[in-house]
Amino acid sequence: MTVRVRFAPSPTGFLHLGGARTALFNWLYARRHGGTFILRIEDTDVERNKQEAAEAILEGMAWLGMETDEGPFWQSDRGALYREKIQELLASGHAYKCYATKGELDQMREELQAKGLKPLYDRRWRDRTDHPEDTPFVIRFKMPIDGDRTLADAVKGDVTFAYKELDDWIIARSDGSPTYNFVVVVDDIDMRISHVIRGDDHLTNTFKQAPLYEAFGKPLPVFGHVPKVAGLSKRLGSPSVQRYRDELGFVREGVINYLSRLGWSHGDQEIFSTEELVAAFDLEGVSSSPGAFDIDKMTWVNEHWLRALDPADVAQRIAPRMGIKPDARLAAIVEILQPRSSTLVDMAAQAKMFYRDDIELDEKAAKKWLKVSTGPHFDELIPKLTALASWDRASIGAVFEAFCEAHELKLGKIAQPTRVAVTGGSVSPGLFETVELLGRDACLPRLAAARAWIAAREAAQ
Repeated sequence: MTVRVRFAPSPTGFLHLGGARTALFNWLYARRHGGTFILRIEDTDVERNKQEAAEAILEGMAWLGMETDEGPFWQSDRGALYREKIQELLASGHAYKCYATKGELDQMREELQAKGLKPLYDRRWRDRTDHPEDTPFVIRFKMPIDGDRTLADAVKGDVTFAYKELDDWIIARSDGSPTYNFVVVVDDIDMRISHVIRGDDHLTNTFKQAPLYEAFGKPLPVFGHVPKVAGLSKRLGSPSVQRYRDELGFVREGVINYLSRLGWSHGDQEIFSTEELVAAFDLEGVSSSPGAFDIDKMTWVNEHWLRALDPADVAQRIAPRMGIKPDARLAAIVEILQPRSSTLVDMAAQAKMFYRDDIELDEKAAKKWLKVSTGPHFDELIPKLTALASWDRASIGAVFEAFCEAHELKLGKIAQPTRVAVTGGSVSPGLFETVELLGRDACLPRLAAARAWIAAREAAQ
């Protein structure tokens, strides 16, 4: 079988992580089997559709690297095909016109509910031919009335449903516009979709859709209904992919890796490159049990990828956040920040100290480390650093080592006061790397300012 899969979002909101996972599973399955990945925008709900949402979906998928082989196709452009297929069903006797009014339907449902029955349409127009003229009508599909239907699901296994739970559903509204379940089947047939991989909230829809495939004389695709993940529903306000990228600073590699593991496993492996995912992904590894979104786990995966990426690549990603151009210096700064950063937001915040003209001393750190006794140490250290012919970490380190040896001090006794002086706080990457990348013109004035702070402290005592 030639694999052809599709991702078919409705443009009623941004691409949230749950939708992105559905897209990812389809994309990986297509790539794994040398198939075709199709994007279809299901925009027939005119009242709820938003153009900006459709654009955000396309942009989010592009950022994640899920390139499409065909599409995007817009259902709003395919009305002629839907009208043709509706007429085909009417002509074959698989659909019929229903003239029941809203009042009649409301009364019917009330009577059924009063009897403790499910308020399903009673098929009153199913076999009638006495159609009134100039009267609004909808078009309903003739569903099987009795018996059960068992479908083989690639994720859930065999699933059985009783047809008495479903009525003759509407395929075209009174204004002629087609309904969701109808256009989905028409599109999937027309696009030759071989596998429908979607959330298990569509499982009931599958039992509506299966007889429609058969009415058109077409085989059913392979269905795989993936359990939803708690916290990733658009209806529950799951954040968009763009929010994780822009506001939270996650990298695409981390997002893809984490989403792939939500409901899918491959042994005990947790970290996957995209290439590894393509080589390993299959529906057999998708769990039939629901999972839960874990932001801490997602952050852990993101940390791995942020540290594994090439520093020059990461520099390209954080430069816009800092309002600067990426260069070799920024790449070097990224390299020393990678082991201590969880997100691009975190890293950019730390990197800004390298580009500021001045800093503000953390009061608690300054009181702890910039003691009066440290003043003479700075008086000796500053000239030695000033005299350095080469401002590199080896030369800087040699000055500190010689100073500590001459005064029989442990490195921490002078390293921490220096760190506070040049960064403003007591935590930073390695001191010598930090001093090197801050540069001579930034470090020496900051050391002098810290020495003046110590002198003021001494005078106040």
